[in-house]
Amino acid sequence: MDRITRLGGRSARRFRLGLAWVLVPCIFVFDTVTNYEIAGAVFYLVAILLAVGLLSTRGVIIMAGLCVGLTLLSLAMTPRGNWNVGLINAGISIAAIGITTFLAIRILVAEAAANNARVQLTRIARITSLGALTTSIAHEINQPLTAIVTSGHAGLRWLEQEPADLDKVRRNLDRIVADAKRASDVIARVRTLARGGVSIKERVNLQDVVADTLDLAQADLRRNAVEVDIDIDANLPDVMADRVQLQQVLSNLILNATEALKTESAQRRNVEIRARAGTHDEIVVSVKDNGSGVRPEMLDQMFDPFFTTKAAGIGMGLTITRSIVEAHGGQIWAHPNDPRGACFYFSLPTKDSSAA
Repeated sequence: MDRITRLGGRSARRFRLGLAWVLVPCIFVFDTVTNYEIAGAVFYLVAILLAVGLLSTRGVIIMAGLCVGLTLLSLAMTPRGNWNVGLINAGISIAAIGITTFLAIRILVAEAAANNARVQLTRIARITSLGALTTSIAHEINQPLTAIVTSGHAGLRWLEQEPADLDKVRRNLDRIVADAKRASDVIARVRTLARGGVSIKERVNLQDVVADTLDLAQADLRRNAVEVDIDIDANLPDVMADRVQLQQVLSNLILNATEALKTESAQRRNVEIRARAGTHDEIVVSVKDNGSGVRPEMLDQMFDPFFTTKAAGIGMGLTITRSIVEAHGGQIWAHPNDPRGACFYFSLPTKDSSAA
């Protein structure tokens, strides 16, 4: 149903744009064959308004310029009527076209500014998520660095033996290389998560994204004694997604679940991540916790901007999470978990919705 709706929306936009361009020559003919006293050129406003939001700023200006030129051409070609009245009507029509175009451009500029603000807000939320994962990141980097130092000291001792144990030295060098790669991978994931820029969709393996996200959150989960159960169908197809943004979605949901479990006893802190094939070329992912839960009357507000139940929260994490999921052609929703806790679900298409 969602896919049909998206296809219908694209068809409607193409129809509107086509209608706008068809109206232009029709209005020109009507304005030319009628008397000067009939201000047919004013109907060019309909074509311009239809094109707003479908054409770029430059495209709207080009259409408006074309309409002004056709208005003057029509004035010169009109065969009968009062020339002075026709000149006044043409002037009024050109003024109306100019004012409408100016207002349309202001709308396009405002929409572009709003979109840029959303992009920047998404990046701020990503950096905020990284701040919450600072301890985890430091821990994940510290582990391989400690192992490198240990292996290096051991290798030096074996080199100092008489004779030197070169086999053990070689094995330690292999460990050093492997641990250095581990540290490099952690840094690469962090840099990727923090980067801004345009969303780039590609075929993404969900198991890999979950593994990378948990790697970053591992220390935070251990510090809070949170057990994570992963249940992902091995036969799931890849999804079309921006890997970084998908990782941000999972990070936000896992962090929320971890914070909800802080008030629970250490023996009861559990997060479950599941992924199953949906019914319409989609994958449905769920993140469940057995924490304090969410009241049913709050479910409709949880994804609203600035709505939060945290003392230090700003209420944008779930809002941006929803915007990312919906930008990928999916949906996100929440339910109370039985017998306690909360469960967040989101769906992702397995086919590229932008190519449909």
